[in-house]
Amino acid sequence: MNVPRTRSRIEARARSEPRLRVGFLLASRFTLVAFAGFVDALRLAADEGDRSRQLLCTWKILGDTDMPVASSCGASVRPDTPLERPEAYNYIVVVGGLLHGGQVVPAKTYRFLREAAARDVNIVGLCTGSFVLARAGLMDGYLACVSWFHREEFVGEFPTCRVTSNQMFVSDRDRLTCAGGTSVVHLAAYVIERALGRASAVKALRIMLEEQPLPSRMLQPEEVVSDRSHDSVVHKAMLLLEQQLQSQTPIDEICKPLGIGRRQLERRFQKDVGLSPAEYRHKLRMNRAKWLLQNTDLDVLEIGLECGFQNGAHFSRTVRQALGVTPTALRARAQTA
Repeated sequence: MNVPRTRSRIEARARSEPRLRVGFLLASRFTLVAFAGFVDALRLAADEGDRSRQLLCTWKILGDTDMPVASSCGASVRPDTPLERPEAYNYIVVVGGLLHGGQVVPAKTYRFLREAAARDVNIVGLCTGSFVLARAGLMDGYLACVSWFHREEFVGEFPTCRVTSNQMFVSDRDRLTCAGGTSVVHLAAYVIERALGRASAVKALRIMLEEQPLPSRMLQPEEVVSDRSHDSVVHKAMLLLEQQLQSQTPIDEICKPLGIGRRQLERRFQKDVGLSPAEYRHKLRMNRAKWLLQNTDLDVLEIGLECGFQNGAHFSRTVRQALGVTPTALRARAQTA
């Protein structure tokens, strides 16, 4: 039987069950850009142009339908479907929230995720969603992708979990995790391509002004304060220093995974960016401390520990020497501005 000429090819393909069914779980104070980026890629892949009909794929927001979930920016989203029947979905996507102040997740959410895993449903962790999956015991034996910014926190809480901060996202069998930010649209494109084909994934990204789906092995972007390097070994060393900024790891230990000696690394650093590795790490610490003081309400001591200082006095003294002002005064200036 021929499809009526007025019916689009998309509608004809979607007459049967949608091939991609996604359920979203939003953590308290979830990252809005992570949720919006992923669901918008689905929206654009599901229909022709920008018509937004849930034809080739569908999505639901799971949870208490009477209780909106507030995002980290304050905007709220109300779940539209009760937390039940995980087997109704091909993917359950957990959108993580802020870690500061504690990441509160209801016990029934953990039970739902474990039931989904038991039924072989693919489970995705966006941004700090990887923490939720790990707390549910669902990352044991899997490789997790975590932002360099939260790596030390992840390793500290889950020392037996395998983790990487060098990739945009990781697909390890039925667990998919990503660093957050704009990497979520490329993870979404990966999921779309698996279910609907590459044309649908490319179409969604093109409308979002992204050229092509990026592979998971793409490096996470460097921190905004990083110097641009031309030497690939120096670039890798920079990433390692950023990922271990909280620790007191000796430079010699940074050299081991690079297969290079300290003196050779120092010569290549000086030639490439005009700093020694130790000077570069100090610069990173000062820039991160400055940003945290000006843009968060974290305790000054907590910021010092976050930036690799062993005590508050050392942190305050170093900030004053480097920036010409105490941490408290720097924060007060930012608040006044």
